[in-house]
This record gives sequence, structure tokens and C-alpha cells, in this order.
Amino acid sequence: MKRFREILGIKQEALADELGDGWNQKKVSLLEQRETIETNILTQVAAILKIPVQAIENFDEEQAMNIISNTASFDNCQYPTFLNHQPTFNPIDKIVELYDEKIALYERLLQDVDLVI
Repeated sequence: MKRFREILGIKQEALADELGDGWNQKKVSLLEQRETIETNILTQVAAILKIPVQAIENFDEEQAMNIISNTASFDNCQYPTFLNHQPTFNPIDKIVELYDEKIALYERLLQDVDLVI
């Protein structure tokens, strides 16, 4: 729950305000430290964060960090780059495909012109 709140940029105090009376920053902090959270509270928090309950229940920090570390690239040490500049296809093959499509189109156009004439 804590990671989702942090990712969304919501402070504990703001979450406490959304949860209603009887909630404060300290209580939210204690809630985030628990191993298990009651279903009704979890449902409320999920609604406030606008994420599915299953996302919170099934969140695995180790897998999330693994995905981030395998996809983020800090080549210039300024910002992460998620673009892959090495395509998984051969660009020449794509050019040949386009060429073949154009030839087929021209042949159909010639046939249509012959039918009209």
C-alpha cells in the first residue's frame, strides 16, 4: 500500500483525511507497516488511490524492482530512457515489404485502367 501511495505522490496525511474521522498520519503509518490489512480498510484505500484491490494484494516489491531495473536505462545519468534504439526487426525487410506492396498496388491500378479503356 505504501509503494502505491508514494508512486501516486499522496502523503499519509492526505490519505488519512480521505479515510475520514479517526484517521491521522500516525495511524496511516502504522497501517502501512502491517503485514495484513482488513478487507474493508483495504477496499477504502484502493478506492482512494483509484487502483484495484488485487493490485495491492498481489504487489511484490522484488518483482517490481526487477522489472524497473531491467527496463530502465540511465545512459546519460540525467533521466531514465525506456526506448529501445535497437529494433527487433530488420529495417531492410520492412522496406522490401513496402516495395512489394507498392508493386501489387501498381499492378491492380494497371488492371483497373485496362478495364476502363
